[in-house]
Amino acid sequence: MESSRRSVITRIFSAIAGVAGLSLVARSQTPSDSDQLFLSARASPDVKLYPGSIRYGNLVFVSGTGADAESEFEIKADTDFVLKKMEKRLIAAGSSMEKVLKVTVFLSDMADFEGMNSIYKGRFGKNPPVRSTVAVAKGGIPGKSIVEIDCIAYV
Repeated sequence: MESSRRSVITRIFSAIAGVAGLSLVARSQTPSDSDQLFLSARASPDVKLYPGSIRYGNLVFVSGTGADAESEFEIKADTDFVLKKMEKRLIAAGSSMEKVLKVTVFLSDMADFEGMNSIYKGRFGKNPPVRSTVAVAKGGIPGKSIVEIDCIAYV
């Protein structure tokens, strides 16, 4: 009896959550001009195609940030450079490293994972964000970078 009651309650809440989710998706597809704000330009001739970050509501999306061989392809120095650059973009958007929810790290070589991780560790406060780390195909990171990192944060 208890099991069937829980099943019914679970189905009711699932239906309500599903309808609410559809409503949120529908609203998110029609942003007003005030909802979207380009915050920083990326080093690109076409800034509208490659903004460095965008704030949408209370979320901040920071585009992939690379080091472009700032340190002659040394993973620890390049990771430090990238994270500092990302932090500047977050602060400009009214956020911080402690408010990052999701990070994606792109490495040109997975052999650099431990070196990148040693610099990454502790940079996001006591509650680190979820993260995906992938090695890209040969020549896959734009420019001359061996690491690229993007993130999603809240304000």
